[in-house]
Amino acid sequence: MKISVIGSGYVGLVTGACLADTGNHVLCIDNDAGKVERLRAGEIPIHEPGLDTVVARGLAAGRLRFSIDYQEAVDHAAVVFIAVGTPSDEDGSADLTHVLNAARELGRRMQRDTLVVTKSTVPVGTSERVAQALAEELRARGVPHRATVASNPEFLKEGVAVDDFMRPDRIIVGIDASDATSRETFRELYAPFNRNQERIFFMDVRSSEFTKYASNCMLAVRISFMNELANLADRLKVDIEHVRRGVGADPRIGSHFLYAGAGFGGSCFPKDLRALIHTSQEVGEAAELMRSAENVNTRQRRLLADKIVQHFGGKLQGRTIAIWGLAFKANTDDVREASSLAIIDVLLDAGATVRAYDPAAAETAARALQGRKGVTFANSAMDAVEGADALAVVTEWLEFRSPDFDALARLLKARAIFDGRNLYDPVAVRKAGLSYAGIGRSGVGA
Repeated sequence: MKISVIGSGYVGLVTGACLADTGNHVLCIDNDAGKVERLRAGEIPIHEPGLDTVVARGLAAGRLRFSIDYQEAVDHAAVVFIAVGTPSDEDGSADLTHVLNAARELGRRMQRDTLVVTKSTVPVGTSERVAQALAEELRARGVPHRATVASNPEFLKEGVAVDDFMRPDRIIVGIDASDATSRETFRELYAPFNRNQERIFFMDVRSSEFTKYASNCMLAVRISFMNELANLADRLKVDIEHVRRGVGADPRIGSHFLYAGAGFGGSCFPKDLRALIHTSQEVGEAAELMRSAENVNTRQRRLLADKIVQHFGGKLQGRTIAIWGLAFKANTDDVREASSLAIIDVLLDAGATVRAYDPAAAETAARALQGRKGVTFANSAMDAVEGADALAVVTEWLEFRSPDFDALARLLKARAIFDGRNLYDPVAVRKAGLSYAGIGRSGVGA
């Protein structure tokens, strides 16, 4: 199948590369000429395990190409995915500027019936606006052809996106129930990922758009609820890790997304939570649970820094805090709304200096922190702690899971570890002569 993908960011690049890897001929469009040139050379602009290999295979086979030319995208394919960004606007709503601009650019060039698929995360009703924008452009040109608009939201987790695409747990498709032709197109396109069991869920377009938001917001609420329990556990001298295992053993609850920590970040959960809250406002719903989840997470993202400030009696002037992990989660270089940034802000405002290390996200974090003095970046985890007063563990990278606690006790001047992901056994840490503070773990060894 010949496919064009508008947008070569995280979603567009993964989608295009994986579809090319299963035998399709894919043209990815981006308005950044420099990025297109780098992609043509096989340079991947994001840290996503396995993506470089998939892109390289597509380029070598001639099934994956990159361009800045919308006309080329229209001429190439009868199926076009819109996979551009939908960042948060000032009022929390999803900014649809890029999505609607892409629709208009397509409408100005289409010469045949085309299936246009919204892959971006968009509020309910957006596909209708995309169809309207396409229709207006076609009418203005007097073109008799039509564009069918479908919704096919992505469910990709950063760090495992390639595996998520190749082995999906579900494929959500929103399409008019009477459109048998488009349904068959989707069945053919996703056949390689749908062999062992039926994973395609066909539904109306608006339900498809809502399903994406509902999924992310459900997980966000779950995380915030667990963090609220962890904060209560700290006051009650309860070990939240015991609680997590006991609660997660209930099959009605399960263990996924049940970990207490330093709050969620990234490009999806915070943005989608705000967008659904905004949608609720527009239709007169209070969205009380989602608002609470957002408020809990806002506090949670700075909780580790507050623990550090409290540990030192509010006196951080002249102190150096080492930070392990800058990305919002492991296996990515994404620092959008990462807890690390909130923690660093609090520490700097309190007078501390920060020496940070991340295996992949130092460059993106440096750009995000541009203009903030007092932050340096180390070349290794142990370089970060040498001469520091305390260590804050913010991201659950594999290399942070089994450190040499005796070495840390020798290097850290104040001999304190603040574990924002509950990676360590508090008893083992204290046995090495270090003080330990986790999330909801004050009851361990108390």
